[in-house]
Amino acid sequence: MVIVYVLLALAVLAVLVAANWYLWRRLFRDTTTGPGRARRTGVVVIAGGWILAVGALVAERAGAPFLLQRVLAWPGFLWLALSVYLLLAVLAGEVVRPLLRRVLERRAPRPAQPTPTPAPAAAAPSAEPAPSAEPAPSAEPAPSAEPAPPAEPAQPAPSRRLLVSRVVAGAAAAAAVGTVGYGTYGVLRGPRVKRVTVPLAKLPRAAHGYRIAVVSDIHLGPILGRGFAQTVVDTVNSTRPDLIAVVGDLVDGSVKDLGPAAAPLAQLEARHGSWFVTGNHEYFSGAEQWVAEVRRLGLRPLENARAELPWFDLAGVNDVTGEREGHGPDYAKALDDRDTARACVLLAHQPVQIHEAVRHGVDLQLSGHTHGGQLWPGNFIAAAANPTLAGLDRYGDTQLYVSRGAGAWGPPTRVGAPSDITVIELASTRA
Repeated sequence: MVIVYVLLALAVLAVLVAANWYLWRRLFRDTTTGPGRARRTGVVVIAGGWILAVGALVAERAGAPFLLQRVLAWPGFLWLALSVYLLLAVLAGEVVRPLLRRVLERRAPRPAQPTPTPAPAAAAPSAEPAPSAEPAPSAEPAPSAEPAPPAEPAQPAPSRRLLVSRVVAGAAAAAAVGTVGYGTYGVLRGPRVKRVTVPLAKLPRAAHGYRIAVVSDIHLGPILGRGFAQTVVDTVNSTRPDLIAVVGDLVDGSVKDLGPAAAPLAQLEARHGSWFVTGNHEYFSGAEQWVAEVRRLGLRPLENARAELPWFDLAGVNDVTGEREGHGPDYAKALDDRDTARACVLLAHQPVQIHEAVRHGVDLQLSGHTHGGQLWPGNFIAAAANPTLAGLDRYGDTQLYVSRGAGAWGPPTRVGAPSDITVIELASTRA
């Protein structure tokens, strides 16, 4: 098994090296006429970007000093996103490159054909000799003109191939920077509210219109801090929900480093309170300390537990990552011995937990985890790893809703997967 992991790691490393060499070639080597400062700058930029990215990842997981994490996180994680879209843009440029070359060939002026000059006609011999002319009086010699300075040698125009390479590289860089910039702005401005109606057959008529604010994947950390948490809290409270469900991946770091950033969560307001279940990132950050911290802030953790609310049961299970620490999901503990005539809403971080929810007769599962893919085309990978990528889906008699999440992990950037806070409005079929 160790050999398999080593070979897989080597294969991934080889792909990364090849992709970055290709980037350097298209962006720096092909756009210059020879070795020089520009090519060396390209090596420094690409290699330095990856050093910062790896450093940011290692610092976060190793619990390095928080100041160091913050210094590395912005440039390192943004480079990860930028390198993805640089590569995609340069690959797209391979399609444009031959077309642009043909356009330049058609517009290039053709060299003019030389026109033949006629040979001078021979002078006809004169019949009589020309009379001798008087010698002309001698004239003063004309003053000699100053010699003109030598002309500057014309700079040779870049070759057609070089011009095409520069145009394609410039367009690729502009497209990548613009995409990452806009995607980062979308995250930093805060999530938008999404409203979804979910009918439940067992829900009593009195609960028709009951609103649950689903908040997932906030990912407070070296980049998204207290200000972002306050934005999320203000957005949630503005929806005036009856219940708030925080379904995991709240943080990327320890309570010591991120406790102040999470403090605004104490301001969450809902008639039936705020509830919390762990996500996989809580187990990377210290799940037990965070469960205690959110309880201190006024949220109610559901650790394989259930609460009987006025019109339905609310249950929550730990994330599957907790199995490594002996604190994985226990569906029997959370869901057995309940009144099956009552509707049941389950909070579970990962969509893959839906299959156990179906076996235990859950009516609605609320999840996050996928980020909707976060960075296109990552949505295709996320869709392959999860039964539902985002939105509402049905599995037998159980419905599953997956939020794209409020924040972002790694790069504070989203492309093709906007962040959201979802207000689930429960509808009684008896109404």
